[in-house]
Amino acid sequence: MKDYQFLFFDLDDTLLDFKAAEKIALPKLFAAHDFPLTPEVERFYHELNSGLWNSLEQGLVTRQELMATRFGKTFEHFGRTADGLALDAEFRSYLAESNVFVEGALETIQLLAQKNELYITSNGISETQYKRLQVTGLAPYFKQVFVSEDTGYQKPMKPFFDYVFDRIPHFDPTKAMIIGDSYSADIIGGAGAGIDTCWLNPLKKAPTSTIQPTYTIEKLEQLVALLQHDS
Repeated sequence: MKDYQFLFFDLDDTLLDFKAAEKIALPKLFAAHDFPLTPEVERFYHELNSGLWNSLEQGLVTRQELMATRFGKTFEHFGRTADGLALDAEFRSYLAESNVFVEGALETIQLLAQKNELYITSNGISETQYKRLQVTGLAPYFKQVFVSEDTGYQKPMKPFFDYVFDRIPHFDPTKAMIIGDSYSADIIGGAGAGIDTCWLNPLKKAPTSTIQPTYTIEKLEQLVALLQHDS
């Protein structure tokens, strides 16, 4: 059985509950600008934001374009003048205040850090992700943090993983695994980079391609038992 040394964790909705953080940050942003966050407005924003992140994964838009567009276009669509980048920075400042964990995340990381080398691999915005790792107390458990904004590439691109692997001393891909909730970014990305994958899939979604994860779990606590069994 494999003895994994290098464990790569996605951050949003793998360790930290992004949806919970967003539910706090979005109303704060819109309230600060006297803009009612109606279901219609929220639906428009979420569809736009989701499309932009998908386009970023495919290399069709830049991170700067995403940040300038998601709130700028939302405000303008509903007749408001907007500085998209300023709104985005304000939103991320609210987001960074959140310390809501995915169930079992902190306990899982604390246990695994005693034996394994832990790393963050995230497609988020660098400044926001670093702040969230500090606010939540997760930062000390990770040997390095790799955010796509710093690497110049994003998951699932192979150059993102090449960048990461090149910066880890004595890295051995046969002893590495990525754990994440995103089938496209983490599972397809990890497989393409030649490492094992673990899909955190609490909603029991079906894979969207023929690429299969090495493991699938519904709760993070299952990862500890899985690794103990495989060691």
